[in-house]
Amino acid sequence: MNNIKKLSSVLLTACISGWAMAEVSDEQIAAGKAIAFDRNAGNCLSCHMIPEGELPGNVGPPLIQMKLRFPDRSVLRAQVWDAAVRNPNTVMPPYGRHSILTEAEIDRVIDFILTI
Repeated sequence: MNNIKKLSSVLLTACISGWAMAEVSDEQIAAGKAIAFDRNAGNCLSCHMIPEGELPGNVGPPLIQMKLRFPDRSVLRAQVWDAAVRNPNTVMPPYGRHSILTEAEIDRVIDFILTI
């Protein structure tokens, strides 16, 4: 009986973990990349070096190893939404606070950035 309880606990934990780590589709990642590279939308390339990006800027840090730098997705999302919360002297535009990007667009950009 004790083994059944252990197995049930392991299965429940695995299910909960799976729900917490929702899969991001290739389409969502591609949409985020398109926004990030679009000079009239996210325009991340104007300040950041991004792999595969043409004519990157160097004002902001290079966007590399982003899952290691931001293991918590919500911290990266908050940074994109309004970087001034963590650093009042930042030159990064507050994409969410100033409605430069929609909430859905920010989510897609984060989906993409976390693959870099």
